This record gives sequence, C-alpha cells and structure tokens, in this order.
Amino acid sequence: MEVNRELFTEHDDGAAAKANSWSQQIHGQRDAQSRTYFASKEDSPTKSYLNLFDIDRDEYDRRYSSFPDTLKTKMKGMAKDMFYFGYDNYMKYAFPEDELNPIDCEGRGPDVLNPSNININDVLGNYSLTLIDTLDTLLVLGNVSEFHRAVQLVIDTVSFDKDSTVQVFEANIRILGSLISAHILLTDPKHPFGNVGLKDYDNELLHLAHDLAVRLLPAFENTSTGIPYPRVNLKNGVPPNSINETCTAGAGSLLVEFGILSRLIGDSTFEWVARRAVRALWSLRSNETGLLGNVVNIQTGQWVGKQSGLGAGMDSFYEYLLKSYILFGEKEDYRMFQASYESIQNHLRRGRESCNEGEGDPPLYVNVNMFNGQIMNTWIDSLQAFFPGLLVLNGDVEEAICLHAFYYAIWKRFGALPERYNWQLQAPDVLFYPLRPELVESTYLLYQATKNPFYLHVGMDILESLERTTKVRCGYATLHHVVDKSKEDRMESFFLSETCKYLYLLFDDDNPLHKSENKYIFTTEGHVVPIDERFREKQWSEGFPCEEAMMTDHDKGPFSNSSNCERIPEERRYSLPLKSVYMRQIDHMVGLF
Repeated sequence: MEVNRELFTEHDDGAAAKANSWSQQIHGQRDAQSRTYFASKEDSPTKSYLNLFDIDRDEYDRRYSSFPDTLKTKMKGMAKDMFYFGYDNYMKYAFPEDELNPIDCEGRGPDVLNPSNININDVLGNYSLTLIDTLDTLLVLGNVSEFHRAVQLVIDTVSFDKDSTVQVFEANIRILGSLISAHILLTDPKHPFGNVGLKDYDNELLHLAHDLAVRLLPAFENTSTGIPYPRVNLKNGVPPNSINETCTAGAGSLLVEFGILSRLIGDSTFEWVARRAVRALWSLRSNETGLLGNVVNIQTGQWVGKQSGLGAGMDSFYEYLLKSYILFGEKEDYRMFQASYESIQNHLRRGRESCNEGEGDPPLYVNVNMFNGQIMNTWIDSLQAFFPGLLVLNGDVEEAICLHAFYYAIWKRFGALPERYNWQLQAPDVLFYPLRPELVESTYLLYQATKNPFYLHVGMDILESLERTTKVRCGYATLHHVVDKSKEDRMESFFLSETCKYLYLLFDDDNPLHKSENKYIFTTEGHVVPIDERFREKQWSEGFPCEEAMMTDHDKGPFSNSSNCERIPEERRYSLPLKSVYMRQIDHMVGLF
C-alpha cells in the first residue's frame, strides 16, 4: 500500500504533537471534528476530547473488577480440555508425523513435492514436531505418566538423520529448546513438578539435542559476517541453492538454547556461534538511530530490509537479549538490550508519555526506517503482542498495561488477532490467525505481575473465542479469515506448546511453577527453563572477543537488587489496570464503537 508520507512528516517544533496524536492519522476529519467539539465545550486546558470516553466508566469496573474462584477453576478445566483435545487427536491421527490436520484428521509432514513451500518446510522436518514441542506442557498440566510415555516415544522413534531442509530458527526454538527443557525437568534435583525422573533415563534427550545442534552448525560456516544461513539440510548441510539473506530474529534468537546446551555439555562452540551472530547483527545497527533492520545479507552485511519494528523478523531478537542476560548474567547482553530499548522508545513509540495519566493517544509502536526513524507503513502485526510480556520482564509494567490493552481491544473486535492490523484504516491487512500465543503470553505475565482480575477476564475471552471459532472435528484450526471465521486445515505445534500452556497457567495459581522456590523463564516457544546458577558458570575459559566497558548502576539491569514489579501502584492490583477513560478510548480507536 502506498503511504501518504505527508501524514508523517516530522517538524522540529512538532515532535511532541506527533508523539501524542497518532490517532489523528486514523480518524481524519471525523476525529478532528470530535476533538474540536469537545475542546469547545471545555474551559479548562486539562480537559479534552478524552471526555468523550469519560461516560459509563463503571461499565468496565463492573465487567472486570472481580473473577470468582469457581470461574477460575472452570476456565482452568477448559484450558486443560482444549490442550488434550488437540494433543490426543494428534497422537491418534497424526503421530509420528509433524502436525495434525484437525479438519481432515490426518497427519502432516514436509511438502516433499514442493521444496519451495517454506511455509511448511521451514517448520516440518519429519521429526514428530508436535510431540517434541509439547513435552514440558504435559508436566505443566501435571500429567507425569504421559510425560514419561512421550519422552520414551521420542527416545525410541526420533532421529535427525533426515534429508529435511529446515529453518535454523524454527528447529532451534521448537525442537532443540523443548529437548533441553524436558531434559532439565527430568534431571532437575529440585524437582519443581515432584519426582518426575524416568527410570533408566541416560540423558538421551540431551544427546538428541546435541545431535540436532551439530546438524545446525553448518549454517554458521562460510558466512563472511558470522550471521548464519537461514536454512540447513539435517543430513547434508547448507543446500547449494541457499539464499544469502536472513531476518534479524531468525539469526539473532539462538542464544538461549545454544547457550544452555553449551553450559550443560561443557562445549563452548554452540554459545560462541550464537553470540557471534548477535554481535555481528549488533555491529550493523544504524549509527544515527541505533536501530536494526529486519532482513540482512549474511555475506555483505548490507540491510536488505530496512524496516525496524517489534513484530515479525525482529521480535525475538530483543526478547533474547534480555532473557539471555537473565539466564547467563552476561552484562554485554543487558547493555545491548538497554541500548535497543532506548532506541525503540526514541524512534518507534508514539502516543502520550504516561500510560495512565495525561492527554493524547495510547502508546503505539510503529514500523520505521532504521536509518532515519521515518514511519514506513501503518500496520502492526500480531507477533508484536509479545512485547507487553517483555516489558513486564524488564519491570516496565505500566507501559505493558497500556500496550496490552490495545491488542486486547483488537481481539475483542475480531475474536482473534489478524496477522496484520492497519491502525490507520482500522482494519486487518492480513486476515489469518494461526492460533498464535503472543497475546496470551503477555496476559499471563501481566497477571503474574499485578494479580489483577482484569487479566483473567482477558484470558477467558481468548479461551472462549478459540473454543467457539477454531474448534473442529479433531482439534483447533487456523482461522483463514478473522472476520468470516473461515478456516485452514492446520494446527501448528505452538498451539499446544504455548497457547494452551499459558492459558492453563493463567488460571492455575497453585501450579508448581508458581509455588516453587526456584525461578523459571520461558523461551520464545514457551519452554520452561530454570534460572539456575549453573547456567551462569562456564566450563571453559573466556574465548569470546568481548568489548569491556564500565558498568553503571543502570547497566546492572532490573534484576540486581529488587523486583521492578513491586514498583507498580498498589491500586493496579485491585482496580482496573488501565483507567476506564483510556480503555474506552482504545476501544474506540479500533472501531469497537
């Protein structure tokens, strides 16, 4: 779509106006008239068009202010039933293939007749993907016997010696990450889920993880920058016809899984190549804005995609800078995250300065040109809904509350998140919804940070929407069109490994993960890994060419002394997390009324 650049021209004397009033670009003359009308009705300069939304404020309080324990138990049961309806049918109709076609009740593997079908072949490697991706969810749901059975099936049936060309990123987060997580949970001496050790288990899952990682290593060879090729053949290495372009998230989101593997087996190779890739990407950021693009040439280091945003192609790069720091304690990771976060706030963020105070529009993070910060388009994508969760991990709970409310409003309008939503047109640009977990994940993390019942209502809305519009004969199907609710015959593995897991945990206050004395973090695929001192220790001498810099108190990160979550106002725990006037404003902005 051709964007009217005049709408987004920045003037030196108008930066504050630009930051606070992005919605003028949405509503155009209609909104301008509303603002003019309400401004004429008010004498005080502190009152504005926001008064339009300051009616029936109790409507939101009545709906969201409480959530009975009986309803919480019911929703927990619904989430559990949802998982098992998908899982049991996968095992019945699809295993050992990678995915379940929930409409036809059949299994799905790689598209061998069409190798260029990367939508399928990047993910499906003929290695029982859904079973592996789901292992730790079984423990989260308390089903130790099925977890043991599933682990044994993986040990007995899965091999990576396959002529399958897969995306390095997808194999890493879905397969490698799950194998590592399940291995840790099986052998964790602190037993967060009770005694779940498997008799005669001899580190087979760790050996499988190591074998897969070795098969991914050729992607890091023969690149001038150290940034890996996007795809690798598990048997033969990098295909001869491989492209030299990869996305920032794909190349820069390997460090958590590769780093844990290195520290478990005492071999620095995997962490070293993953860190080299992150550092290479970091070195290519814009000198002017500090931003990165979304697609890079791995040989020349030139940016092929100059869009900088928080969604597809970039999302988990930022996520893993922070999570790597949390897990490994490497100060370099937090320095990069903090610098990235500052650039994001300076160049991507639009809207009023404070989430719950003041005038102007709610925060919105837009897609900009990495070199000059100029807006490139007027859509956001559903993957961006992960960012409120990352804000929570960084202690920025107030900002997370506001951004999450925007995505929830879109969900309320469509009963799903369209893959792309055009905030200028108030309409989806890309209409499908493949059962993604990002909004559920952020909802869960915000509930853990605030314990506000509002987020239980959000989870219930999501759960009931999924049950109503995506359930089919043998599972849950991708929505092809979020408006007419037509479906595609696909249930991606992340539905069981993430979406169902976060929904269940949201309503299960007594889950061992919540009661354990030990702290855990979720990978970008929702796999559980402990925050453990052993991951902060290396069995090798430092061999990384690392920049050394003085650490300020600011650089030490949000986890050095106390939790930032304690800094949120107490009222956030028992009243609406976002004031009614602002919630109504957001609902209006996405076309709910």
